[in-house]
Amino acid sequence: MAKEVERKFLVDGQAWRSLVEDTINIQQFYLASNPGRSVRLRISDGKRAKLTLKFGSRGRERDEFEYKVPLADAEEMRQFAIGRVIEKTRHHVHHGGYLYEIDVFGGELSGLVIAELETPEHVADSELPSWIGREVTGDPHYYNATLALSDATGAVA
Repeated sequence: MAKEVERKFLVDGQAWRSLVEDTINIQQFYLASNPGRSVRLRISDGKRAKLTLKFGSRGRERDEFEYKVPLADAEEMRQFAIGRVIEKTRHHVHHGGYLYEIDVFGGELSGLVIAELETPEHVADSELPSWIGREVTGDPHYYNATLALSDATGAVA
């Protein structure tokens, strides 16, 4: 089991784009989601799949378990998805010794860009890159499960 300590931010501007080191195309969907727990499947670059179970509050820290899943099984399980399948491109950018994962959403969520920072220690706001915008850690509107389960108005289905 791993503890996930994560902060989320909206992204301002395009300055981060010239710093991208790697890009992954992701399709992600939920098989179950309740307050304090979720079961998610993620297909990366159409080549590999991972099942993730998360438990705990939806703040900065949660218990997380991840397992590789055969791609064919993941594609078959997509028919059991609740809500929408999230499409996003994840960009890896390093700044100040930390990895920022910047998700550019597509499909119905096109236009949304969120940066995630996973680190066990606190990073002072003064150390964040200039392209980091408002922090949305703990804001349920920006949880991937909410994005998958809400309709275009933001109401959870």
